[in-house]
Amino acid sequence: MSNEHKDQIRIVQETVAGKEITFAHVMGGPDPIIYQKLGLNPQVDYGSSAIGIMNMTPPESAVIASDIAVKSGNIYLGFADRFTGTLIITGEISDVTSALTEILDYFRESLEYVVCKVTRS
Repeated sequence: MSNEHKDQIRIVQETVAGKEITFAHVMGGPDPIIYQKLGLNPQVDYGSSAIGIMNMTPPESAVIASDIAVKSGNIYLGFADRFTGTLIITGEISDVTSALTEILDYFRESLEYVVCKVTRS
């Protein structure tokens, strides 16, 4: 080993995904352009509609969350990505809020995840 590397320390860092939902947000009455840009169902009543967005780890949790969402009520599944842990749902404001709440409750109570609160805009 040469003298220039003698006093250096090598550190290896790993990231371990926890069991958590880090983001749960309801956008009430979003502008139609948001639906179009995200490729979501354009046949909605924009005045009473909402978009729900969640992010979770491990990312495969999005599959479970999407199942809970569609079974919770009149929800359109816009996007569920098992690689990033992102879930996007649409529907009436009350249905989207209810679906996100049911997902958070299930993950907290049954799967013992750390979950955030639902935020709204």
